[in-house]
Amino acid sequence: VIGGIIARNGRLRVIRDSRVIGEYGIESLKREKDDAREVRDGLECGIKLAGFNDVKEGDVLECFRIEEVARTLS
Repeated sequence: VIGGIIARNGRLRVIRDSRVIGEYGIESLKREKDDAREVRDGLECGIKLAGFNDVKEGDVLECFRIEEVARTLS
């Protein structure tokens, strides 16, 4: 993890050669051999993506979270 946090309930954007290949859910996230809910900056982890298994060396994985925010009246 280069920056931020990878969270088990997040989604990952796969980027190859500066082009977005797709966005996928995280099927499993492991730190060493243990399941993890999140992995922080500076640590290594293993990730299995839901519906995608063609990750290649040099691909960038961007983790993000979609949040619903209730609108407020001004």
